[in-house]
Amino acid sequence: MTVYFIGAGPGAADLITVRGARTLAACQVCLYAGSLVPRELLAECPPDARLVDTAQLDLDEITAELVRAHEEGHDVARLHSGDPSVFSAVAEQMRRLDAAGVPYEVVPGVPAFAAAAASLKRELTVPTVGQTVILTRVAHRATAMPEGEDLATLGRSGALIVLHLAARYVDRVVDELLPHYGADCPAAVVAYASRPDELVIRGTLDEIAGKVKEAGVLRTAVIMVGRTLGAEQFRDSHLYSPERERHVC
Repeated sequence: MTVYFIGAGPGAADLITVRGARTLAACQVCLYAGSLVPRELLAECPPDARLVDTAQLDLDEITAELVRAHEEGHDVARLHSGDPSVFSAVAEQMRRLDAAGVPYEVVPGVPAFAAAAASLKRELTVPTVGQTVILTRVAHRATAMPEGEDLATLGRSGALIVLHLAARYVDRVVDELLPHYGADCPAAVVAYASRPDELVIRGTLDEIAGKVKEAGVLRTAVIMVGRTLGAEQFRDSHLYSPERERHVC
């Protein structure tokens, strides 16, 4: 049988993909992160499905549940918030399943940064302003950042930076990015993107930390810093330009 790592999306239950919902409905076992995955999604599971909240389980316990379901002949839905490709801890689970000989597939989902951009009503890549987006986090008590991936280094690019898991460290983010982006650089924080309690905070880099602390945002948020967030005067893209040759064979 197969383990399906399914991206549950950023929070709103209807932002799971059609493929994700169909896969969830076909699995007799579902492992989900109860602290992050909306419970409404569990209604997609078969009525007699075994539901396992992994919020209090460690990697060994999660792996044991996946292997057990496989040995019992059940397909397994492993629901992860956002998209499994970034900050999901899926890689270590895949490694364990490889060692156990358990097959798996990945069903992508809507990542948190995409939901945040939608809430801000912003395209993150704007012609002549910015064409690069960096997805990263900051080092703290969790896994250390690899050499060369600290904010001071990444900030030299001037690219739009999207930080996950960093709202609690917003002062540090500002301090490290100010020398590269300037005090007037647009910044935004979106907490609980796409959920009913979503909170959008906008400002400049030198004022965003104060606004975040005033709002009491500590987790489940993305921080964005970059000029494309405030771009108004820019060239139209070549994609729809009347000068573009559209009939080349």
